[in-house]
Amino acid sequence: MTWDRVERLIGTGNLAALAQKRVGVIGLGSGGSFAAVSLAMSGVKQFTLIDDDLLEAANVLRHAADLSDVGRPKVEAVADLIHRRSPDAEIETIFGRIEDHSDALDRLDLLIAAVDGELAKYIINQVCLERGLTAVYAGVYARGEGGDVVIIQPNNGPCYACWAAELRGEILVSRDEDQELDYGMIGEDGTLEAEPGLWLHVVRVASAQTDIALNHLLIGTDAHREMPGNTVIMANAALEIIEGEITPPYSAVWATITRDPNCLVCGGQTRESDVSLDALMAESGIEMQQGDRE
Repeated sequence: MTWDRVERLIGTGNLAALAQKRVGVIGLGSGGSFAAVSLAMSGVKQFTLIDDDLLEAANVLRHAADLSDVGRPKVEAVADLIHRRSPDAEIETIFGRIEDHSDALDRLDLLIAAVDGELAKYIINQVCLERGLTAVYAGVYARGEGGDVVIIQPNNGPCYACWAAELRGEILVSRDEDQELDYGMIGEDGTLEAEPGLWLHVVRVASAQTDIALNHLLIGTDAHREMPGNTVIMANAALEIIEGEITPPYSAVWATITRDPNCLVCGGQTRESDVSLDALMAESGIEMQQGDRE
């Protein structure tokens, strides 16, 4: 296969540098499968894929894989999709949960967090902080009416915990006065209370997540672009992202969420008191659930 068009866009040397980067993707569902395949099509050649789910027929309308992969681990199905585009890609597949395989993150240059459960995101946050690993998180709002993407760089801005607390407290996402779509609407199972959107709505958010990840991998090259913030909030429908202002469909708002010095996870007091994950989840109003999944 030829990489001519990618080389013309980002440069031969930069493409060669991308091939040396290892990207982890936790959660190979609708957004994660798109992100993994898209990064492979952009020049990334080393992956660690982590997920503990099998592909079901109900997943297929919102997944990069198809009916021929039903019953297979999602990590294997996505690994095959990557190899069909980039046969020489080197892929480590882990059929399991991040809690049991955190050492797999040791060799990564970047992590894509593509999980639904808030508990899983808090666990990923802690694992990344311990390793100084940059991660890009994404969330899709109810019915796919919008979503957000944030890049979390340890010791350079907020961790996921203080980012989420700030976003929930300060940014309103609503379609009308009777229906709020606040990112902090956590259901009983520890996940966002959101009705699923169409594949195309999920992909728009996942595409931004992938592009921000790719841009981070290109830091130090002439292909890297400075972003106007660490968070982009996207509207697929007309949304009141900032109170009193309607953001039109297909547009977005950038924000910079700063680190909370009193954060239970990354604040200075945390290192002294060694706050447990259970205490953090209770403080955040998220109940630990046995069934919380990646």
